[in-house]
Amino acid sequence: MHAERKPNRLIHEKSPYLLQHAYNPVDWYPWGEEAFERARDRNVPVFLSIGYSTCHWCHVMERESFENDSIAAILNRNFVCIKVDREERPDLDRVYMTALQAMGQNGGWPMSMFLTPERRPFYGGTYFPPESRYGRAGFPDVLGRIRTIWETERPKVDESARGITTFLEDVASAGGGGDVPGAEVIEATFHQISSTYDPVHGGFGAGPKFPRPVVFNFLLRYYARTGGDAPLAMVTHSLLRMASGGMYDQIGGGFHRYAVDAEWRVPHFEKMLYDQAQLVQAYLDASLCSPDPLFPTVARETLDYVLRDMTDAEGGFYSAEDADSPRPELPEESGEGAFYVWTRKEIDDALAGDAPLFNEYFGVEEGGNAPFDPQHEFTGRNILYRCSSLDAAAHMFGISREETLSRLTGAKAKLFDLRAKRPRPLRDDKILTSWNGLMIGACARGARVLGGERYLVAATRAAEFVTGKMWGNGTLLRRYRQGESRIDAHLDDYAFLVSGLLDLFETSGDGRWLERAALLTEEQILIFHDSRGKGFFDTSGRDSTVLVRMKEQYDGAEPAGNSVAALNLLRLSRMTDRPEWESMAAETLANFGGTLRAQPGVLPLMAAGVDFLLTPPRQVVIAGAADDPRAAAMRGILSGRYLPTTVTIPLDSGARGDAARALNPFLRNLSLIDGNPAAYVCRRFVCDLPLLSAESLALLLDEKDRNPA
Repeated sequence: MHAERKPNRLIHEKSPYLLQHAYNPVDWYPWGEEAFERARDRNVPVFLSIGYSTCHWCHVMERESFENDSIAAILNRNFVCIKVDREERPDLDRVYMTALQAMGQNGGWPMSMFLTPERRPFYGGTYFPPESRYGRAGFPDVLGRIRTIWETERPKVDESARGITTFLEDVASAGGGGDVPGAEVIEATFHQISSTYDPVHGGFGAGPKFPRPVVFNFLLRYYARTGGDAPLAMVTHSLLRMASGGMYDQIGGGFHRYAVDAEWRVPHFEKMLYDQAQLVQAYLDASLCSPDPLFPTVARETLDYVLRDMTDAEGGFYSAEDADSPRPELPEESGEGAFYVWTRKEIDDALAGDAPLFNEYFGVEEGGNAPFDPQHEFTGRNILYRCSSLDAAAHMFGISREETLSRLTGAKAKLFDLRAKRPRPLRDDKILTSWNGLMIGACARGARVLGGERYLVAATRAAEFVTGKMWGNGTLLRRYRQGESRIDAHLDDYAFLVSGLLDLFETSGDGRWLERAALLTEEQILIFHDSRGKGFFDTSGRDSTVLVRMKEQYDGAEPAGNSVAALNLLRLSRMTDRPEWESMAAETLANFGGTLRAQPGVLPLMAAGVDFLLTPPRQVVIAGAADDPRAAAMRGILSGRYLPTTVTIPLDSGARGDAARALNPFLRNLSLIDGNPAAYVCRRFVCDLPLLSAESLALLLDEKDRNPA
C-alpha cells in the first residue's frame, strides 16, 4: 500500500507511532505551531488524534478511517489534523485527557479531540467506528456535525472552549498550602484500597483488571509499618494469581498490559516497559516478605525477557511490544495475541509424550480455553495459564514434584523455540528516559535481591546510555531513537531516572550515580518547582504550545511524577548534606494533601511518601571493598530483608572518590576498622558502634525492628 501513496509530513518524525501513519491519505501534521497557524489561516478547527504504537484500537481506527480515502478527504477538507504519540508527549495527553473526562467521556486511546486554532478543546471522544455501531456514532457523522456546529454556532464553540480551558487552569492550580498529611492519611489509603480488593481472584475491582503496581508498593510499606497480615495477603494473593494467569507470558516471561476479565485469564497482549519494571519491583519486594518461590522466579523471568527482547545494543531499554502480530496460518492478517496463543494440535505435535502433562498444568483444551472472547479472536486457541499446582500435577501423573518441574521446564523451552519462528509483534524501539529510569531501578534491585552480575551490568549500561546520550548542558531529553535525542524532559523523566540511579547506587556503591542523582534533582527543582503552590509542575513551561501547565494527581499505570519526586527527596536527604530537600518533600506532600485526604486511594505512592516522612530516618553504611566477601555478606543481610524506609550506603572505593561528593560528609568518612569491613547503623546521622560481621548486623537490625524507638 505504501508504494501507492505519497508520504505525509509524519515521514520526517522518529516516533514509530507517527511513522505508522506517515502514508495515510490524511494530511497529518506533527504537533507544533505550524499546524495551528494553518488552522487560523483557514479558519477551521483542529482534529487532534493521540495514541501510541502498540495500541490495538489505534490500529483499528487507522485501518478503518485514517486509511480510508473518503474519510481522509472529509478530514483534509474541514480540519487541520495533528497526530501525537502520547508516550513522547504525555504532557499533551494529560491536558486533553483531563478535558475529555471533564466533558463526561471515558478516557482511552485513541483519543480524538477537536480544538480551536488557539489549542482549546471543545469536543472529544476516543475510538469512532467508520459507521455507527457498538452504540457509537460513525466517524463521518461526527465530523459532519462538528463542521456544522463550527460554521453555524461558532460563538457557542468558543464559549465552550473557554470554559473547558478555565476548568483545566483551575485543576492545574488546585492544591497548595495546608499541612503535611499525618498518619491518618496512611490509614485511610489502606482502607480505601482494601475496600475494592477481590479476595477470590486477587487484584482490585472487577474486570478488566490492571495491575497498578503502586498499590502493591503502598500495601507492602503498610505491612512493614503495621505488621498486619491483611496487606501482605492482598499483595501475595494478587501477585500469585497474576503470575498464574494468561496476563503473564508463561513461555517467555514478562507481563501483558492488563486482563479483560476478573480472573487474569485473558490479557490485552501488548507488553509495556513500565509494567515490567514496576512489577519486577513488586515481585522482588514480595519475595522478601514471603517464602513462595514463584515470586523470585517471576522477577527473574521478567528481567530476562527485558534483557533478551527489549534492550538496545547500546544499553537502553525499548518501550513496548504490540498486542497484534501476523497470524502464523494467515501472515497477511494480524490478530490480537497471535504470537502467544496455541492450538492443542500445535502443542501435542511439539511435545509428544510430555503434552498430556503440559496440557493439564497449563489448561490447554481441544477447542480452546479463552473464557471471555467477545471478538472471537481466540476461537480454537489456548491462552496458557497455570490451572494446576505442581503437586497436583505430579500426583495425577504419578511422578515426583522434581520430575514434574523438569519436564514442564523442558516443554516450555521447546515451545519457546517453536514460537520464536513465528512473526513477532511490532516492537516500539524508542528509548524513553522515564521508563528507562524505572527499568534501571528494577535491574539494580534485581541484582541485589536475586544476585547475578548481568542485572547490575544491564542497569549500569542503561544508566550510562541515558546520562551519556540524553543529558547534557543542564538539559535532560525525553526520547532517543536512531541516533536522535529530542523533546525536553518532563518531571517524570527526572523523577523516575533519579529513583533508578539511587537504586543503582545502593546496589553498586558507585558514587557517580549518587552524584548524578543529586545533580538531576537540582535541575529538576530549577525547572519544575512551583515556588508559589509548592510541589512540581509536570512540564518545564518552555513549550508555549502546551495549553496548561499541569500537576498529575493520580498514581496510575505509572506513578505521578510528584509522588516519585517526594520519595527521591526524602531518600536523598538521608544520604546527602541537604536537609532542605526533606523540607521540599514535606511541602510536596502538603501540596497534594487535599487530594490525599479526599481520595487517598488515587495517590497510594504519595501516601507511601507520607509514611517515609513519618518514619525516623535510618541509614545503614557498609564500609568495605566491593570484592571483599565479608562486606558482601553484610550487604546480603540488607538485600535479603524488606526495609522500605532504610537507606543503604555501600562505601567501596568508588563511593570514596570525587564522584561521591554528594554524600553526607559524616557518612562518607565512616571507615574500615583495622582494615576490616564494618557496618554502621545510623539514625539521623547518629550511628551505633561499628559491627564487624554479618551476624552482628542481622542481630542489631532485628533488635531495632522489634524496638524501633
